[in-house]
Amino acid sequence: MDGKDPNSSVRILCRRLQIIKNETGLQWLIGSPFFPSLTIASTFRCIHTVNSNPLSLDFSKESDDLRTLIPKGFEVIGAMVVGKDCDFNQFAGDAIDATSKLRKILYNSDNRDLIGAVVDLNRGGDAQFIVMRAAGKLENISMAVYEEEPEKYVWERGCLLRCELPIKLPLYYPLHNPKAVDDIYTSATDAVASALRDPQLTFIIEALNRTEAGAPPVILHDLELNLHGQLADSTNSELSKSFDTKSLLCSTFFGTSADIKAFSSIEESVDKIQVSILHNRSRNSLKPVSPVAEYCPASEEAKVLVLDLKLEVLCYAAKDFTLRCAVSKLVIPALVDQLHSVKNKISHDLLVGYPELHPYHFAPLGLLHPITVLYELNYGETEMNQVEVRRSLHLRLGLPFDRPLLRIANAINLVATKDAKRNTTRRGPSLLKDVHIGIPSSGVSGGSTSLIQGSYEYFHYLQDGFDDSGWGCAYRSLQTIISWFRLQNYTTVDVPSHREIQQVLVEIGDKDPSFIGSRDWIGAIELSFVLDKLLGVSCKVINVRSGSELPEKCRELALHFENQGTPIMIGGGVLAYTLLGVDYNDVSGDCAFLILDPHYTGSDDLKKIANGGWCGWKKAVDSKGKHFFLHDKFYNLLLPQRPNMV
Repeated sequence: MDGKDPNSSVRILCRRLQIIKNETGLQWLIGSPFFPSLTIASTFRCIHTVNSNPLSLDFSKESDDLRTLIPKGFEVIGAMVVGKDCDFNQFAGDAIDATSKLRKILYNSDNRDLIGAVVDLNRGGDAQFIVMRAAGKLENISMAVYEEEPEKYVWERGCLLRCELPIKLPLYYPLHNPKAVDDIYTSATDAVASALRDPQLTFIIEALNRTEAGAPPVILHDLELNLHGQLADSTNSELSKSFDTKSLLCSTFFGTSADIKAFSSIEESVDKIQVSILHNRSRNSLKPVSPVAEYCPASEEAKVLVLDLKLEVLCYAAKDFTLRCAVSKLVIPALVDQLHSVKNKISHDLLVGYPELHPYHFAPLGLLHPITVLYELNYGETEMNQVEVRRSLHLRLGLPFDRPLLRIANAINLVATKDAKRNTTRRGPSLLKDVHIGIPSSGVSGGSTSLIQGSYEYFHYLQDGFDDSGWGCAYRSLQTIISWFRLQNYTTVDVPSHREIQQVLVEIGDKDPSFIGSRDWIGAIELSFVLDKLLGVSCKVINVRSGSELPEKCRELALHFENQGTPIMIGGGVLAYTLLGVDYNDVSGDCAFLILDPHYTGSDDLKKIANGGWCGWKKAVDSKGKHFFLHDKFYNLLLPQRPNMV
């Protein structure tokens, strides 16, 4: 290597490079033309190889995946090889060569600085870097600098652009040659892509969910959409040379920057711009015209197949980027790429049936920018084919395999109002969440506290104007448990009503049809049936012969909260409670149970609920010698198991 520059350094924004012990292979380094050239924002693992050789890549499949996943405004800028006893010069060169080949497929160019990195697991696991400058010169990188506030770095200087475009695509194919529909679909897709470059297009651009900014919508037309130019050619310092300096910038819609130090999520903390596309069909007409229906006779007997497509893209742009350039260089190319990605996935056997594809955007914890995934809605969330799609995404992004982080329920919703986002588990008024937070301590001396993990909603008697007082406590406990699974994004199933719970029990044969609409009680076993049927969730049941035995189960309950973290239903006699935690001193045996009581009949007032003891710690035996759990009643405890799934 020549030209060693002691002042050159790589800036790393992602919290960590995805280096997994004893796992070798190649990872793509993701940056942005809006950042300095040696800035790494994220890493994506390469998952498509040839003959299981981690360094023999299937560039076609990799490019197809990354073209969909990576939003415009971010791009592959390098590669990192993870191995054992690596020859640095050889593998760093292989990484740069792989990057160059991939960029020629994705961007038709590699005219930028490319990073090569090597991690030798037998030599400490630290990454070493080189860079190939755009002129072809190789340089060693002397230092890697980790950014202390990466969210601030990314989002103070940039914003998101969102564009949604529904398309109805009629495909006319001859009856004598139905297989021609695939070629006709390809031609129709190309025609739509060409139409997206039409200068007659008009773009309405406005701030998304930021009405306080006060900037009116901007209307753009007559854009010269040169899709073959390089984005880097018109960014940063060259912006003023390529475009009129008086042109409107993305920052037009934003006042003072949000406090990115208080960054909570892309939905809440990021400046966003909405782009809407209209096709002006009457601009050249000087006189008012009436609607016209055009008749196009077919040359032979034909049928029509109408494809209902929905495109939705997110792009990242610097705030000092012009709106015109953001649309022409980012939004339109992103729509064209997604259109072709959809075509490649559904262009076979259209007459037999085609998948219903929908783009969803995700920003799992630790990833600084969103990704986009095309999910096939025909499968549903639990179909194995869809599970494998998510599993491969978890592998690529370095996400754990025991948490649902990329299900439809996890998708970010940039257009939802704040009130709508709070109302996550049900229609109608939102419910109180996590009412145990701030509850006074249990009073157990020297105890160890184990609590529910994650959020839930509090369901209790008389909600929604429905009178279930005296019989519905187990139903309400079940609703609270299902709300937990929804809020942790294990499911998108609505929290069922009492009648819907009864219908499930009848459908599976546990109850007679007369049970529907009744006021009959249910217990832990019925709850397990409903959870299995609606959510695919298995449950463990603990039986105790007397309430006096419950303290003996504290160690087992503590392990449940530490390992599973789900709310527990306790049923005994004619009462049911929801258990949110235990506090247990394994030396003295002193213990307390954090009880969420569904028998509450008042308004959703946190102070009233806490002061009334409707959510609070209950000692097995209080200071007055009173037993909370009855000695002459048996109890069943239902412990829902957290699904080990993606």
